[in-house]
Formats: sequence, structure tokens, C-alpha cells
Amino acid sequence: MLTLRQLFLANNAQTTDFPLCLEFERAEGVYMYNAEGKAWIDLISGIGVSNIGHGNPKVIEAIKQQLDKYMHLMVYGEYVQTPQVRFAEKLTSLLPQNLESVYFTNSGAEAIEGALKLAKRYTGRSGMISCYHSYHGSTHGALSLMGNEEFKQAYRPLLPDVHFISFNNTDDLDYITKETACVIIETVQGEAGIRVPDMEYMQLLRKRCTQTGTLLILDENQTAFGRTGKLFAFEHFGIVADILVLGKALGGGMPLGAFIASTEIMSALKNNPILGHITTFGGHPVCCASGMASLEVLLNEDLINTVPEKEALFRKLLTQPAIKQVRGKGLMLAAEFDSFELNKKIIDTCIEQGVVTDWFLHCSNSMRIAPPLIITKEQIEHACSVILNAVNQHV
Repeated sequence: MLTLRQLFLANNAQTTDFPLCLEFERAEGVYMYNAEGKAWIDLISGIGVSNIGHGNPKVIEAIKQQLDKYMHLMVYGEYVQTPQVRFAEKLTSLLPQNLESVYFTNSGAEAIEGALKLAKRYTGRSGMISCYHSYHGSTHGALSLMGNEEFKQAYRPLLPDVHFISFNNTDDLDYITKETACVIIETVQGEAGIRVPDMEYMQLLRKRCTQTGTLLILDENQTAFGRTGKLFAFEHFGIVADILVLGKALGGGMPLGAFIASTEIMSALKNNPILGHITTFGGHPVCCASGMASLEVLLNEDLINTVPEKEALFRKLLTQPAIKQVRGKGLMLAAEFDSFELNKKIIDTCIEQGVVTDWFLHCSNSMRIAPPLIITKEQIEHACSVILNAVNQHV
């Protein structure tokens, strides 16, 4: 009889020739466990998803309660479904006044696609600007905006009239003109290896978009829900998006995305043609119930206010000559090494020793550190000791 790993390799589509092939039976808090009970600290939150940890009882209960009521009823936007309505109400109550209309999708990438369509439809323009080293998803539209040719060259032709500027470079803002439908930017760049922009840059970006009638799309798929020490990362910079994109942690571990705009802008999807953006499963009621419960846990347990202290502890402990720098904001950090080869050896050793971490698509010599926000001081100390021991083995 074939093992589960053999079946995985035989029947599940692979995205590399070297998948991690870790087998987990359950997950709770910051830990993931195999069938023998061995525990791994999830130091990457499933790539930005599990902000409040795995298996939170309140989230599980909300999912179970919704399962007893109904699951899918109709394509998004037709029926009044309580989980969607209540979650949208809660989100908009926490956002600036102009971000008042929520369109729920299945994922962050689909939310990017919807945001791009909305910007083009509302402005009547076709030009789009993204940043070098950006990552917004792997669907065709999102891929067109990826600022790394290596990952998209095999899929051309992609969307036309897409242009790139350098992140955090104020001179490049002049490329934003009255022909530009939108500028899409990660509030903190993720796959570039966690790059935090300057306050001046973000405010000048907002000003330039306003001057040219260009919609500013902030991609907060990785940065929202406390990850950077604020509920939303744009709060660090004193700016507001025209369209905000959310995903990953939005669903509390369930698949969910959203793009959010003013009612005026969002109304562009209602006519000429009607049904300007359609999704069958977007805003699935079970996913919305999970997302709502997760957000309430995040707020009620005051997890966001613990983030700066935990960031400081990581920075204090991860001091070693081989670690060139620790970059980032909150619990969205990157530890940089000399090379990918060294970084990969350290990552593999960490995984062997019970700490799951990873590298970045556009910055392979840096290690991703983005644990659930519930991680404790003791767990941080243990994770850092494992990382430092791994570093010492390979330098």
C-alpha cells in the first residue's frame, strides 16, 4: 500500500521538484504536530494566514454554528446572507469613511483581479503601475503586476499597459499621470524581503495619485490584521487607499479575500455591463463567519498591542555576525544572510529542529519570520535559539 507521502507526490499537482513533504495531523496555537506527536513552531503563519494561531476555539465554534445553518446558497451579491453582512459591517466600522463597500472574494489574488477591473472601469483608463519586486498573486492579472520577470516570462503575453516604478523612490512618482488608472502597491513589500517604505514616500504617493485622478490600490494581503503592529499597515503612514485589498488572515484560516472601496467607486461594477465582477463562492458564509470570529478574537484579546514588544525581542535575540540585518515591521520580519545557499541550509536545519520558516520569492537570501501574533516570549526565545544554533552549524 502506498504511503500518504507517495500518494501526495503521485496525485497532487506539484509546484516544485522539491516540496517540503512535511506531514501534519493537527495544529493548535503556534504549533503543528505530526502523527507521532512531534511539534513544529509555525514561524510563518502559513504565509500570513494564521494571525491568531491555529485552531482557535472561538473560530471553530463560529464555523460549526454556521455549518448548522447553511453553506453555499447563491453566487455572491444576490442574497442577504447574515455572515457576509455582519462581517462587512464590522470591517467598514474599523476603516476610514471612504472604505465603506466590501466585495468578498475567494482569495487575495481574486481580490486583486477585482480591484484592477474596478479601477479601469471607474477611471476609464487602462494604464496600471506596480513596483519592481512586488508580488500580488499568481493569476494572470496579478502576475502581470509582479515586479520580477523570472516568475512571469513563461506566461506572456500578459496584461498590456503595465508599467513599473521603484518602491520607495520618490522620483519615480512622476510616472503617474492622467493616463494611469491605478497604482497598486504593497503597503509593506513582502516577497521583496520585507521592505518598509518611508513616511514621506507614502504621503507623496497618495498626493500624486490624488493630483492625477489615479486610484491608489493598497495590497494588504500580508500586512493587515495586526501583522505590522497596527490593524492595517496603512495606519503607520497617515494615508488612505481608494481601494483596499485584503486576504490571507481575513478568513481566520478559511479561504477569503476582499476588495473595499467607496460606494461611488464600487458602483461602477453595477452597469455597462451589469454584473461587472462575478464570483460563485466569494464571501462563502462559513468563511465569513470564521473571519468575523477571528477578527473579534484579535481585537478583544488585544493581540495587536503585544506586537511591538515581540518584534523587539526577535531583533534583540537575532544578533549574530552572519545575520546581516533584520528588516521589517511588527511580526513581519526578514533576517538576511549572504546567500540563498546559506539561508536554505539554515532553514532546512531549523525545520529538522522543529521550527518552520521559509525564504522570499524575490529575496532568497533572507529568512521569513512572521509567526502567529499569539506567540509567547518563551516561544520566541526557543525559536531564536534554534535559528542561532542552525546559523552556527553552517558558518
